[in-house]
Amino acid sequence: MLVDPHHPFFRPLWVRVLCVLLPLLWAGFEASTGAIFWAILFGAAGLYLFVALFVTRREDDGP
Repeated sequence: MLVDPHHPFFRPLWVRVLCVLLPLLWAGFEASTGAIFWAILFGAAGLYLFVALFVTRREDDGP
């Protein structure tokens, strides 16, 4: 996995939300300017972070 969801940096909810939201917002910006390659790249990064930090991560799992 590229991101360790159990690292202490990702413990606060606002950090996880921001780490997912920023690449997705940037993907929207890139798509609006016509840079489809970068939009897909940042969109995929945002979706990957969402899955890693919210779907597969469990609060009770420890390192």
